[in-house]
Amino acid sequence: MLDNFVTNRLEGAPEGSLRQDDLDALLVTERIFGPLGAAVQAGRFLALAADPALRVESDRVDATENALDDTIAVDDARVAEVAAERHTFETALMRVIEESGQLEEDDALFDAWDELHPPEDVDLAPDPDPAEGSRVRRAAEIIWSMPYDFSPARLRCMELAVQLGATPEP
Repeated sequence: MLDNFVTNRLEGAPEGSLRQDDLDALLVTERIFGPLGAAVQAGRFLALAADPALRVESDRVDATENALDDTIAVDDARVAEVAAERHTFETALMRVIEESGQLEEDDALFDAWDELHPPEDVDLAPDPDPAEGSRVRRAAEIIWSMPYDFSPARLRCMELAVQLGATPEP
């Protein structure tokens, strides 16, 4: 059911390492962001498939986020704690992805996509520098557009995690 662009990215996954939830997430991602977005996200699942300890940590962080249900207030201290856990996990995952060479694979994916789907009207002028905080706003807009029914506390947690990720490390 996934586009060939996505399934080709998954070919290197060890047998049985991808979960049904991973594939379901890729289907949703493909429907919202297209095959290129899902192919890039597939790299995340490949990294988790290759590192069992990282997969366990992913499951733990996911479970703590899932616990942020409608009974938890948006300003409850646990919301910020779980956001910090998510940020720490995402930082570790990105380090694994960088060390694995997946960023270069992503660049090749973008090049292959551009070759298959040449832009019709490309503005070659560089974009102006984005306003301070615009990266956080764009990421937050994506979170809010997801087709899930997250509690307000979980949405706030996601927002805080994005803000932590956008803050330069000292």
